[in-house]
Amino acid sequence: MPLADHPLRLALAHEVHARPFTPVVAPERIVHHAMLSGEGGAAADRAHLSKLLAHLGLHDVPPGATHVVRGFGSVRLKWERHTEFCTWTLFDRSAFDDPFSGPPHPAIIPPQWLDDLPGQRLAATRVVIEPAGRIARDPMVLERYFEEEFLAGSRVSGGTAAAWTDFRVHADGFGRVYVEDFGLSPRQAGRLVQRFLEIETYRMMALLGLPVAREIAPRMTAIDGELTRITAELRDLGPDGRERQLLQTLIGLGAEIERMTSASDYRFAATRAYAALVERRIAELREEREEGLQTIAEFTDRRLAPALKTVDAMAGRLRGVAERLSRAATLLRTRVDIALEEQNQALLVSMDQRARIQLRLQAAVEGLSLAAISYYAASLLGYLYKAAEKGGFPVSADVMTGLSIPVLLAAFWLLLRRARRHLRGE
Repeated sequence: MPLADHPLRLALAHEVHARPFTPVVAPERIVHHAMLSGEGGAAADRAHLSKLLAHLGLHDVPPGATHVVRGFGSVRLKWERHTEFCTWTLFDRSAFDDPFSGPPHPAIIPPQWLDDLPGQRLAATRVVIEPAGRIARDPMVLERYFEEEFLAGSRVSGGTAAAWTDFRVHADGFGRVYVEDFGLSPRQAGRLVQRFLEIETYRMMALLGLPVAREIAPRMTAIDGELTRITAELRDLGPDGRERQLLQTLIGLGAEIERMTSASDYRFAATRAYAALVERRIAELREEREEGLQTIAEFTDRRLAPALKTVDAMAGRLRGVAERLSRAATLLRTRVDIALEEQNQALLVSMDQRARIQLRLQAAVEGLSLAAISYYAASLLGYLYKAAEKGGFPVSADVMTGLSIPVLLAAFWLLLRRARRHLRGE
């Protein structure tokens, strides 16, 4: 019998080969767009890619594909679908004179198709890789393409290439990376280019958490102050019944904290994940310092690290305020419970007093009832004795009536006592 494969075996085995590096041969220009289309934008991305492939007469996108590479002439298109964004990368091997002059996109790509890319552009980068000696390594020459104040560069890939960038968005709307090739193989060059593209894309994705942290910071400060005031008031809370009002305030603050946590948790977690990818891709560059230049790792760390610390600090602050609020609500609920218990105890004492009064009233009413019943019974017997006296029996109606009263009282008292005992037994 053949062994039964897990239904996901082949898919998981192929996952390690997903999104392969695209070989690059210097000189070559690469244009990269990272479009934030959301977790539900995969269908629109695939449809837009299918439109371009149909225009170029190429095969359509396989159903469920997350990456596609297609070539047409000297141009190749690489499309990748990620969790919440999509990347479109064009590799152009056609000849060029100036690295960053002229239109960024190959002429074969329809301008309207580019304008209609789904989502919002978050990152756009132009990478140029040329053989050594095509551009002078003079800083004055590099200033033609980069801003000197922000220029970063180093030897990379074990010294087989050099790279420069300034992480700025230039007038054409793109960031720039220039790579000088000292002897990279096509696959090495492809991996190096991909790392630079991913550093820029993941860096921007990581920074998406910073505006969220800044947006909730003022409200967090206000909530923190309100919580401090309520906590101080708990210590001096008097018997004025403000516990319920403060508890309602805490419940409202807790609901607001939960809303902000739900709205920011995913973004903050994504920021940490993307930042880890940036650090890993920079480490994979294997930088060697170029004299007079800051390295790409130093530049990125100096500007990215504070943003990540802000995000981490805000996430920790949200957790801390939520915990403090929970403790304050617990203390206040304890005060409310104690106040309720005191009220219940006072109510039970009052009910006990009323029960005693009712018991005394009941005993008094029972005494009056005993006298009334005896009176009516004696009256009935009086009529009987009078009838007997008139009928010739030797009895005195008044004497017999008087003698019957003590007997009736005793009899009814015994009956009432027996009835009480019976009720107590039940």
